[in-house]
Amino acid sequence: MTPTLVRQHLSPAGPRPRVDLCARARDWSEIQERMLVPLFEAVYERLEVGAGTRLLGLGCGSGLALLMAASRGAAVTGVEPSSAERLALARERLLPGAWDTRARAGIRLVDGSPRDTADARTPAYSVVTAFEPIGCLAGDSEGLGELIEAATPLAGRRAPMVLAGWGPPERCTTSSVLRVAAKLADPLRSTGSWRPALRDDLEEVAQRAGLKPDGSGRVACPFGYADMDSALRGLLSTRLFDAAISATDQAQVEKELTEALHPYLRRDGTVWMPNVFRYLIARTP
Repeated sequence: MTPTLVRQHLSPAGPRPRVDLCARARDWSEIQERMLVPLFEAVYERLEVGAGTRLLGLGCGSGLALLMAASRGAAVTGVEPSSAERLALARERLLPGAWDTRARAGIRLVDGSPRDTADARTPAYSVVTAFEPIGCLAGDSEGLGELIEAATPLAGRRAPMVLAGWGPPERCTTSSVLRVAAKLADPLRSTGSWRPALRDDLEEVAQRAGLKPDGSGRVACPFGYADMDSALRGLLSTRLFDAAISATDQAQVEKELTEALHPYLRRDGTVWMPNVFRYLIARTP
């Protein structure tokens, strides 16, 4: 299959290098997504996700959080509206051929809106998760709000909806590295460019959606990489640097990102950055 490619804007010097979206999604799946495992585990423990849970994952990416929920016995449905490449990797992980038949029976993956996951015969979801952290891209809360609005009618009464976000910048070492994205991005862009996470990002999304907050937590999710190349690939796979790449080019972003990562390069060649992420549990009406 020919890799899906997206062409960046042309510059006076000629066409800029194209981004291989399939490779970028694979980097997310193999390098970056696992950094959020402590967040997934903390939420599943707190909500006692297991047999009898019907879980809807919004923005499920390449499916690691769904895989963990399914391994606890939950019936899981994932929706990934923004990356066909990540969803294809989720299908490799979760659908027939990946693991035992009993687990497959409770798994669905949908390319589209949460509304596409249900009909009149589908039972209500008992847990809804939105694990892709918001708070570092201008406009990302609006996209999450749209997903929640579509998912709310599909959840049971007072079902928990879990929203995730970056923690305070002073508790996230990676924030200093992410400032490269802000420095290089087009300052006139109203969405898609990096900005520091704010204290009430999650609460504001819940309030606009008509949800009632019912607890929150903070989870340590350090970013650890085997070497500088893995760190670059992992961070670029987050899509937090896409606006910077569009405004300049990937080579420039990688150069400045390498410089920003240098303080976190350890003697053994690994890269280590402690971070804290937040989650909010909000209840449907």
